[in-house]
Amino acid sequence: MEELKLPELGENIESVEVSAVMIAVGDTVERDQPVIEVETEKASLEVPAPAAGKITELLVSKGDQIAVGQVILRIETGAGEAAEVAEPKAAAAGGVAESTPEPTAAPPLPEQDDAPVVSFPAKHKPKIGRAVPAAPSARALARQLGVDINEVPGRGPGGRISRDDVKAYVKSIVQSGGGAAPSAPGSAPTLPDFSQWGEIEREPLTNIRRSTAANMSNAWTTVPHVTQFDRADITQLESMRKRFNQRPEAEGRKMTVTAILIKLVASALKQFPKFNSSLDLAGDSVVHKKYVHVGVAVDTPRGLLVPVIRDADVKNVVQIAAELNDLAARARDKKLKPDEMRGATFTVTNLGGLGTTYFSPIVNWPEVAILGVGRAEQVAIWSNGRFEPRLILPLSLSYDHRLVDGADAARFLRWIAEALEQPLLLLLED
Repeated sequence: MEELKLPELGENIESVEVSAVMIAVGDTVERDQPVIEVETEKASLEVPAPAAGKITELLVSKGDQIAVGQVILRIETGAGEAAEVAEPKAAAAGGVAESTPEPTAAPPLPEQDDAPVVSFPAKHKPKIGRAVPAAPSARALARQLGVDINEVPGRGPGGRISRDDVKAYVKSIVQSGGGAAPSAPGSAPTLPDFSQWGEIEREPLTNIRRSTAANMSNAWTTVPHVTQFDRADITQLESMRKRFNQRPEAEGRKMTVTAILIKLVASALKQFPKFNSSLDLAGDSVVHKKYVHVGVAVDTPRGLLVPVIRDADVKNVVQIAAELNDLAARARDKKLKPDEMRGATFTVTNLGGLGTTYFSPIVNWPEVAILGVGRAEQVAIWSNGRFEPRLILPLSLSYDHRLVDGADAARFLRWIAEALEQPLLLLLED
């Protein structure tokens, strides 16, 4: 008998949602055959069977939240086993065995805990320079309770910190008189009963939408946003782009405005390193990153995903175009890996295909800026004593005003606009 347990799927992934079940009790499966599909905060992954055999127990169903290490199913392996497997009762939803699964891990966004919020004495200072292994739910609870995660003793493997470790730490501080309990932070507002005015329907949040909502709320409340606007004349650039896409070597590497912008942004980040940094108030410092990884927002049927073009500063625009096409396709097909959506130092979001012009994108914290791109439009521009039709691209730069001043943002955005207007400079980029 073989058990399939949810394996480690990546750093800080503690639990996932079952998005599809591909087998039923009684089915025969081959080794490495996908049996369920799970959804993390940003990606969908298939979990394969550990061995060939017959499914005797299925302990999960679509929509369940399951934890790393939790048993998913059991497989009878080998034809010579004499013991008969008792026929499981069919579940009401059609053929899934009734069973009591092991307790599941908490969902990504923890509920309010009864533990008090604590003001810690001055001795509890953050420890700078070392990474602390902790579950995402533990980090979220620590932020909610006002706890420095660096001070919490971890009792898991390798000192990994769990939610229980955070609660135990808070309890020990309170009992020792180490802190007072101020008022708890505000929770989400309670909605009115909409059903009193008519029929309603509730749709559960997906992992992606739940994660997006939490990240956007955190970014908006953490970062004092300012958005500045500019525009670029891309008449010449668009002509060059169309000519390239007609060439045979463009197959599979379709040149888009987004790909060109990623390359120009990467170059701009080398010229203006402040935009490639993060503000660390806890450490009283600015973190300057020596690498340039550009995230690009991709609209998918499941929600917004942000795959990352790594080392964009050392890739040419053709390489970036090919990689972008691949990442965007796999994002829509639910084939992205979690690590392909981490580590961005700056983000580009292009809504031009949806017809919008200027807008105010939210900074993807802990980054300090994000570039929004709208739809290019033909505009009559007065030049050389007459009006000429020019293709104008709207640009919107949102940034963290704690680190970036308005003059910094103006220079950065104008640099990008001028680079778009002089496309021959792209030929000089590696």
